[in-house]
Amino acid sequence: MASDASANLGAGAIRTELDQAALAAWLEVNVAGYQGPLSVDQFNGGQSNPTYRLTTPGGRYVLRRKPPGDILKGAHDVLREARVLTALGPTDVPVPQVLGVCSDPSVLGSEFFVMEMVDGRIFWDASFPEIPLADRAGYFDAMNTVIAAMHSLDPEAIGLGDYGRAGNYFERQIGRWSKQYLGDELAGRDPDMDAVVEWLPAAIPAGDETRLVHGDFRCDNMIFHPTKPRILAVLDWELSTLGHPLADFAYHAMMYHMPPDIVAGIGGADPVALGLPSEADYIAAYCRKRGLAGIPDWNFYMAFSFFRLAAIFHGIKGRVLRGNASSATAQERAKAFPRLARLAREAMERCG
Repeated sequence: MASDASANLGAGAIRTELDQAALAAWLEVNVAGYQGPLSVDQFNGGQSNPTYRLTTPGGRYVLRRKPPGDILKGAHDVLREARVLTALGPTDVPVPQVLGVCSDPSVLGSEFFVMEMVDGRIFWDASFPEIPLADRAGYFDAMNTVIAAMHSLDPEAIGLGDYGRAGNYFERQIGRWSKQYLGDELAGRDPDMDAVVEWLPAAIPAGDETRLVHGDFRCDNMIFHPTKPRILAVLDWELSTLGHPLADFAYHAMMYHMPPDIVAGIGGADPVALGLPSEADYIAAYCRKRGLAGIPDWNFYMAFSFFRLAAIFHGIKGRVLRGNASSATAQERAKAFPRLARLAREAMERCG
């Protein structure tokens, strides 16, 4: 198995062009220790922000840029991503070190930032089949430790007090995604989704909490140590904001119910037989690390998480039907929408 993250991600021909001479000149001025000559290739995968590997005789870097051209306001905000990485640098949440930020679009045609290249392993299968059975639980514990550490941070204390709206997270999110689902007539309605949309607003648990949330905390958005069950860097902070930590943790723990052909998950498998902690033990470990007595409304948070992802996939279905998203990935996600809606309803029904 490769020990280099670039081998896991795959890097090759440049698909979104950039001015390499202008980039090299900027790096010489703005990144300490940089010395050319510079070689550039682009990472593969579906990242919405083009991501490049920069190689020099003395080291390697990663560049993330906003796509060039006209895009929706607020979308692809790489400077926001650089901000959260910088804020997390001194904390117990492992992230790549940001080495330089460029807010001047005239340099490359769009804003960008440069960070260190972190070598390690990326796992695309949540059962960690590459790892010996006896060692797999350690990788789950590493993920649990990092997400608990993130949710234990005080956003104000790390300079992220204004990184999102505080309070009423579930009310706002349920309203937003319900409106999008109900408003897309071409993508159609689903009885399971309709039932969840009707149930959610009155089911929100009492109490509120605001923390930094990642928004897409999955095993394949992390770089693990080459040989140890330790996370070296959490990646892809595009969806991060201030929100309710239990929504973020439940989204992460959806892997226990998620069919592996939709998103990295072990749905339908016996986790203990795979050498992994049970869902109940995983929740208990998170609670211990955060000093929580328990999560009594767990199935609400699970229903909400599947509802949110189903709403996103419903939106993709609408774009496929309109001809605005023709990729095979988009079509597969559109087909997966009713299964996610069903999983949301099943979690709702477990609430009694």
